[in-house]
Amino acid sequence: MELKINQQTKQFNAESLSVQSLLDLEIPHKQNGIAVAVNNTVVPKLKWNEFFVQETDEILIISATQGG
Repeated sequence: MELKINQQTKQFNAESLSVQSLLDLEIPHKQNGIAVAVNNTVVPKLKWNEFFVQETDEILIISATQGG
């Protein structure tokens, strides 16, 4: 499966991935304070386990930062 994550094309050896599974692969140790959008639509954290990404989807992972 080919996905575009934060403007970078990546390949995954899976036929289906939930947003949560994708995050477990990409950022397994830092999943607090992040937001995820798939094809410019925000996916609520409560839906990460049931929302499955599709081939060629564009995913944006945003991490909150502290400071000002």
